Amino acid sequence: MTTALAGLWPPVATPFGPDGDVDDQRQLRHSRTLLADGAHGLAVLGTTSEANSLTLDERRRVIDAHVEGGIDASRLMPGTGACAIGDAVALTRHAGELGAAAVLLLPPFYYKNATQEGIYAFVSTVIEQVGAKAPRIMLYHIPQMGAGIGWSIDLIGRLRAAFPEIIAGIKDSAGDADHTIALIDAFPDFAVFPGAEVYLLKALKAGAAGCISASANINAQGIRGMLDRWQEPGAEQIQDEMNAVRKAVESRGMIPSLKAVLAERYGDPGWLATRPPLLPIADETRKDLLADPAIVKLLDSVPA
Repeated sequence: MTTALAGLWPPVATPFGPDGDVDDQRQLRHSRTLLADGAHGLAVLGTTSEANSLTLDERRRVIDAHVEGGIDASRLMPGTGACAIGDAVALTRHAGELGAAAVLLLPPFYYKNATQEGIYAFVSTVIEQVGAKAPRIMLYHIPQMGAGIGWSIDLIGRLRAAFPEIIAGIKDSAGDADHTIALIDAFPDFAVFPGAEVYLLKALKAGAAGCISASANINAQGIRGMLDRWQEPGAEQIQDEMNAVRKAVESRGMIPSLKAVLAERYGDPGWLATRPPLLPIADETRKDLLADPAIVKLLDSVPA
């Protein structure tokens, strides 16, 4: 059965051990917790996962560790984007062979003068080289992180026309509600996911498929609550509560702050570790974060 590309798919944070290596067991515990908290699936190896600070072998191992740990591959949406076609092919093929629900594909993001024609050539080459095992692809739109490179509506339409069974949706992390809604309007049968929950209610009313948000690492229950109850009275309050949690972490540095909240939730300071160039949260900032009313309320509401 094909997994629906809908609902909540947190971009799973990556823990590191004392030696700096990815800690499989910590990550499995966290991934299982996210599923128990209401996530429909797991977008491993995203921006929040520090995926572009991992080697190709490490990224492949993250996918394998989840499957070996008992999480069905159909609940995984690994990030397989890379600037080198061969790396993107290798990761995409590996995810497809395991039976991943889809992959999340960044455009090649280094050369700021890359044309839409060049990006089309990149994606079509990846799909053709992966071959029969090509999984569904969720395009990942985050131009502010990649030399301004993104997916235009014209390019998406062209890719969908060429590969209708493969190009299945998009994560829109541009941070612009109007852009997300324009994508929904342009492609009615396309799974459009806002990359943040700050305008999730508005996006759901327009027809969004779900949400892939960094702060779902700590607030999966809250975001799932919005997905389940966006048509009910009280949805605006849920939106306000989600926004307060996101502001608390985003204003202090998203990834180190998320890891600080996870360290507190799990009683495990090992979660504070990041991989350079990111640095762990400063101690004073961590204390300030954990005293934020939105975070205090959040931690009081979730099991350890």
